[in-house]
Amino acid sequence: MPGTPTAPRGRWRSVLPWALAVVTVGAVAITAPVDARGEATEAIDVLGGGQLRIMAPADPGGGWDQTSRELQASLRDVVGRTEVYNVGGAGGTIGLSQFNGYTGDPTELMTTGAIMVGAIESNASPVSLDDVTPLARLTTDYVLIAVPADSPIQTLQDLADEMTADLGAVSFAGGSAGGVEQILAGLMALELGLDPDELSYVAHSGGGEALTTVLSGRATAALSGVSEIEPQVRAGTLRALAVSSPERLDTVPDVPTMQEAGLDVELPNWRGVVAPAGIDDEERAALVDILTEMHESPAWADALERRGWEDSFLTGPEFEEFIASERETTYDVLDQIGLIP
Repeated sequence: MPGTPTAPRGRWRSVLPWALAVVTVGAVAITAPVDARGEATEAIDVLGGGQLRIMAPADPGGGWDQTSRELQASLRDVVGRTEVYNVGGAGGTIGLSQFNGYTGDPTELMTTGAIMVGAIESNASPVSLDDVTPLARLTTDYVLIAVPADSPIQTLQDLADEMTADLGAVSFAGGSAGGVEQILAGLMALELGLDPDELSYVAHSGGGEALTTVLSGRATAALSGVSEIEPQVRAGTLRALAVSSPERLDTVPDVPTMQEAGLDVELPNWRGVVAPAGIDDEERAALVDILTEMHESPAWADALERRGWEDSFLTGPEFEEFIASERETTYDVLDQIGLIP
């Protein structure tokens, strides 16, 4: 496993959202947590009956925010009232740093995923996923490449031709620096035999901001999760060129994979849940039990279908091993495309 990297060189022309985090809190009042027999669940007894709070380490509207709020809704019949709040900035590392202050508190949860793994490495974050307690991987999402509906770019090959002609003139709007979207843009450049250093990437703390940038004409193409872009594609404001999945997705069946469209690139984006460091084994097991019960609920199955997320539930040592592997793989890819010194 590589050591903590030094600060990124800023070799890509990226616009980084280094403003202070803005915290938005939202809660839904619901009934007290009970199981099917009307008794408090054993897991909640272990947690002392405390109300769970879920941090979405990004601004409202993006994938982490969507995941957190679907968790909130799906946990309703398992634990009752929950609270979701947003702490945006720097690919989730501002939220991660704040979350580090909840050491030992089993009532605090945070959504995380591939984007945070990349942001930790590229932003030289002093806090890493070593400083949390992994609970569960929940979903795998993929990235859509889209352009405004009135763009002259009709296909992924058209976009590739524009990149080949003048890479610096093609700008991509996506999530945080070092995240999945910027990695995808870099892999596209490499596949075309181009230097990723020449890419123009406009980074945002949330998917909604990236869509605003491309719709305003300030970027050539948007890179974002399927669940974030698909509504705009359905509404006719964006044209989807390709998706980074290995096969076509049921949610966007008419959109070709990148491989079908001529670029041999595939890239998943996973999301999961962690607790603070310092909780004991019994508390951790209780939280995993809660998430497992939620995962088996009709509400969560409905969320997966509506959002177009792939179910990739994983807990225990296997999830810890997965995170360790992801960190090494992400470091290698970021180094390959020039985001690690």
